[in-house]
Amino acid sequence: MNGLITLELVRALRNRKFLFFSVIYPSLLFLLIAGSADGTTRIDGTGLTLPTYMMVSMASFGALTAVLMGNSERISKERAGGWVRQLRLTPLPGRGYVLAKTASAAVVSLPSIVVVFAVAAAVKGVRLDAWQWLALTGAIWAGSLVFAALGVALGYLATGDAVRPVTMITYFGLSILGGLWMPTTTFPGWLQEVARWVPTHAYAALGQAIEQSQAPRVQDIAVLVVSFVLFTGGAAWLYRKDTLKA
Repeated sequence: MNGLITLELVRALRNRKFLFFSVIYPSLLFLLIAGSADGTTRIDGTGLTLPTYMMVSMASFGALTAVLMGNSERISKERAGGWVRQLRLTPLPGRGYVLAKTASAAVVSLPSIVVVFAVAAAVKGVRLDAWQWLALTGAIWAGSLVFAALGVALGYLATGDAVRPVTMITYFGLSILGGLWMPTTTFPGWLQEVARWVPTHAYAALGQAIEQSQAPRVQDIAVLVVSFVLFTGGAAWLYRKDTLKA
């Protein structure tokens, strides 16, 4: 399995388009949204300034891009090309393939988080304690595993030309409803209630709690844990279903 993880990492790092959208693009969006904002005015209902709020949002968005977009389309193409069928002829167990995909995607998501943090600190003067930077990096990186599992599930759910639109709808839906592009406090009241149960909202809320030196809400942790169980369970079921078809 270690060999497969290494192969996946090499393939991802060689894909310049993938690296741009997962590492550089979130930082550019951060500068576009927070570039002209001051560092004192706080967003209503959050206690955070726009730069600090959007730093966590864009770091989460970059990690989401890396693990969701990378996994789903790559797995679908590998199924169509017969690569997955060839792997089934090796001693590698099915769970090893899923774990390798999830682990490699999670590793690739780390640069996207660090780059956004570096840009926020250098350009917008975001300052946090050392423990907060470390805790933010760990929380956002660990939380990306939830969406890495979703990416695996989508890769087995959709095939051929269908995988890209299915992934894009999921990707943009999670980003917008989760408040990664704009604070959910700007949403209508009913939509704010819906957003509270979206995993990307809970994902970003972990980082926002750390920025405010607060403990994460139990609801946010519960949403992420339940989502991870559902996504990994769905990925495992779809993998077994695909195996029966082969």
